[in-house]
Amino acid sequence: MTTCGLCGTVTGDAYLCKRDTARLAERLADLPALHDEIFYCLVPRQTGWGEIVATRAAAGPRSPLREDVLDELGSGEMAAVLHARRVDIQRVRWPQHSAPPPDGVAADCRWLAMELDWITSHYEAAGDLAREVRALESRARDIVGDPVPRRKVVGTCIALTDDQGTVCGAEITHRAGESRLVCRVCHCVYEGQQDLLLLLHYQPRESA
Repeated sequence: MTTCGLCGTVTGDAYLCKRDTARLAERLADLPALHDEIFYCLVPRQTGWGEIVATRAAAGPRSPLREDVLDELGSGEMAAVLHARRVDIQRVRWPQHSAPPPDGVAADCRWLAMELDWITSHYEAAGDLAREVRALESRARDIVGDPVPRRKVVGTCIALTDDQGTVCGAEITHRAGESRLVCRVCHCVYEGQQDLLLLLHYQPRESA
């Protein structure tokens, strides 16, 4: 019996439980925006968002630039970790292929998200991937002050995942500004009034 590589929950034959898979998908979706935001945090925000702090030659011993941001930008930790994990997953899945060249945080996050179904089913180190991505998100949010709106759970996915009528049942989340709902486990898209009404109608009823 397989257990989730992150939380230890019994999963049957998957290396990540549905909840941690959904959270991993959310983090992969958020990381590119967080990575971009890090560059705007290089100068300390002493006077608020959008106002650049002037630097002077006689500014004193304290650097006008944030050293934690310089460390993050200099090390390229986020890009390096994500790409290394992408290379390893491709090596396991397609050993005959050469390693993909670095293509940036957004491209690697998008690739990993598209391969989540295979990763959770076949990649034994899926828990390590989820743990690394969680740490990267936490580090990035510590730097940027978490300006990215948090996702909110709006319901559970009602899509059928096989011909036996199995319902996905994963949490569906939404973030301000998004025009549609996407299940980050089975990737079913709910868009338009009819889809949303069906989603609402078939939500599980709470037991009395």
